[in-house]
Amino acid sequence: MRRLNRKKTLNLMKELDAFPKVPESYVETSASGGTVSLIAFTTIAFLTIMEFTVYRDTWMKYEYEVDKDFTSKLRINIDITVAMRCQYVGADVLDLAETMVTSADGLIYEPVVFDLSPQQKEWQRMLQLIQSRLQEEHSLQDVIFKSAFKSASTALPPREDNSLQSPDACRIHGHLYVNKVAGNFHITVGKAIPHPRGHAHLAALVSHESYNFSHRIDHLSFGELIPGIINPLDGTEKIASNHNQMFQYFITVVPTKLHTYKISAETHQFSVTERERVINHAAGSHGVSGIFMKYDISSLMVTVTEQHMPFWQFLVRLCGIIGGIFSTTGILHGFGRFVAEVIFCRFRLGSYRSTSVPLPDGHTSNHLPLITDNSMH
Repeated sequence: MRRLNRKKTLNLMKELDAFPKVPESYVETSASGGTVSLIAFTTIAFLTIMEFTVYRDTWMKYEYEVDKDFTSKLRINIDITVAMRCQYVGADVLDLAETMVTSADGLIYEPVVFDLSPQQKEWQRMLQLIQSRLQEEHSLQDVIFKSAFKSASTALPPREDNSLQSPDACRIHGHLYVNKVAGNFHITVGKAIPHPRGHAHLAALVSHESYNFSHRIDHLSFGELIPGIINPLDGTEKIASNHNQMFQYFITVVPTKLHTYKISAETHQFSVTERERVINHAAGSHGVSGIFMKYDISSLMVTVTEQHMPFWQFLVRLCGIIGGIFSTTGILHGFGRFVAEVIFCRFRLGSYRSTSVPLPDGHTSNHLPLITDNSMH
């Protein structure tokens, strides 16, 4: 009884078989089929390797939402060299809330030589080259995000030569914490002093001929300092053509949350527009000589997340490649054989076209001659 039930179960399973087997004696192989099979296997191998490469790669997903955090402080990371002595210049921040943040709260004034050493010039040249490529190919920013904390530091390397030249410039570097509102970070002549209506700089004690606001921005960023991230103004160098030169940078700061497989940090991206002009009150060009960075905070926050293709999706795509190529090559091979058979059949029929046979009465017969045993011999 059990054997009978087992046989019935096996017969039922055989009837449900969606992959019937064909005996090998009924299978016909051909050279064309082997060629098509070789092409199909080669294509499958190539596409499988390409698909595996895509599976190993990652991409960045950008999401946008309203930034609801207005109470926290914004960190400004600064590393700027000005071609003036440190006792002649002062740096500070004044925001729309009329809150003044002086350089004494986190900035260091370091006397240096303005001209770079050969190694530092090579570093600056490479940084400017990367900046130009970033402006042309925006997808490179994703590569920089994924290589954060993994690539080399983007800071200016120290001088490799012991220059005997006396310092003629001032390197202002460090960081400041400011309110998360629009503000103005500036470097101008004289140290800043508090004022009931804002603030002022003691510029009267500095000779006008010593004004030189040629500068180099080695680094400027907002938020958490992340090694490997290149910001828009890094490597910028401006040479003043006049003592009364004003350099202005209009910056829009976008809060950014960065989540990759290497790091998770809260930083800020920014875009910048540059402008420079000579102060000439007689010609109507008013202002103060110096370097002014006016920044504004965007109300939108960007979340950048590194994503990876799931393994199940990789298997589905791989099955689609294998099945699709087998089906497509089978259809093309069958169609090719059909066309070839049609052409060869017409060729064979053409070789047996009717011939004219003369008769004794002068008529002709268009019938095919009868093939007999004597004619075979």
